[in-house]
Amino acid sequence: MSLPKSAYLSDVWRDGIFNNKVIFCTGGAGSICSAQVRAMVHLGANACIVGRNVEKTERVAKDIATARSGAKVLGIGAVDVRNFDSLKAAVDKCVKELGGVDFVIAGAAGNFLASIDQLSVNAFKSVMDIDVLGSFNTLKATVPHLLESAAKHKSDGETPSPTGTGGRIIFVSATIHYTAMALQTHVSVAKAGVDSLSNSVAIEFGPRGITSNVIAPGPIKDTEGINRLARAQDVAARHAQVPLGRYGTVKEVADATVYIFSDSGNFVNGSTVVVDGAAWRNHSTDVGSGFQYPDFLISGEEVTGVSGLKKQSKI
Repeated sequence: MSLPKSAYLSDVWRDGIFNNKVIFCTGGAGSICSAQVRAMVHLGANACIVGRNVEKTERVAKDIATARSGAKVLGIGAVDVRNFDSLKAAVDKCVKELGGVDFVIAGAAGNFLASIDQLSVNAFKSVMDIDVLGSFNTLKATVPHLLESAAKHKSDGETPSPTGTGGRIIFVSATIHYTAMALQTHVSVAKAGVDSLSNSVAIEFGPRGITSNVIAPGPIKDTEGINRLARAQDVAARHAQVPLGRYGTVKEVADATVYIFSDSGNFVNGSTVVVDGAAWRNHSTDVGSGFQYPDFLISGEEVTGVSGLKKQSKI
C-alpha cells in the first residue's frame, strides 16, 4: 500500500538528489528502516533491503517501490546478518542487479525485555551477534563498494559534486546505554558496541572518503519497539517523560538519514544524531513500560504484558 509522502519524508528535500544511487539496508523490512529506505527511494535512489523473513521482506520491498515511479527495490529474505557468507551473497546480488552500493544502513537488531537474572547466556549472545557482529558483517560485505562510491563522489565542502554523494554508512543504534536501563542490559551492551564500531569506521575509512555515523532513535510511535516492549496502558505516562511531550515519528528518523547521506552531511563523520526529543536526558530508572524500579526487580517476577519478551532460564 502506497504511503503519503508526509508519512516518511519532509518537504524540505529536493526530488532527485539521490538519482542513480543505490542504498543497501539490513533490517530493511522494519518500521524505522523501511521509512529510511522509502525516503531515499522517493528522492531518486534504488534500494536493496534484506531480512530473515522472506515473505515480509519481499512484501515491504514492493511497497517501498511505490514511493517513486520506476524505482527498483530488491527484497532479499532468508538473510542472517550473523552469517557473513549469507550477507555477502545478498550484497553481491544487489551489486549485480542494481549496479553498486553507495549508501548503507546497518539496521538489523534484536530486542526483548529481561532482567539479568532472567537473561540466559544464549539470549545475551544472540543480541550481541545480531547487533554487533551483524553490523560488522554488514560493513565488511559492503565496504569495497562504499570505497568505490566514495572515490567517485568526492566533495570539497564548497562546490557541489556533479555526481552527488556516496560512500556513506549509518548504523542504527539507541540511547539506553547512555545512562543504562533496567531489563535492557543485553541491548545496552550491544548498542554501545555498535556506536564504537561506527566511530572506528569513521577514523579508519575517513581518509578514503567514507563517512560513518550513528542514528539513535528514541521512542518512535507505531514501531515494533514500542508495540512489542511497552504496555498499551503505559503509553500516556511515557509521553510525559519525553521533554517534547510525544513520541517521535519514523519520518523524523528518515529526515535525519537524508541529512547525513545528502550534500548537507558532507562533513558529518564519526557523529551520533539522536532523534528522541531529548527523552534520554530524562530517562527514569524503569524501562518506560510500567515496570517500577526497584520493586519489580526485587520481586523476582518475570516480565508480562508485552509481546517482546523471552522466557529465559535463570543462571
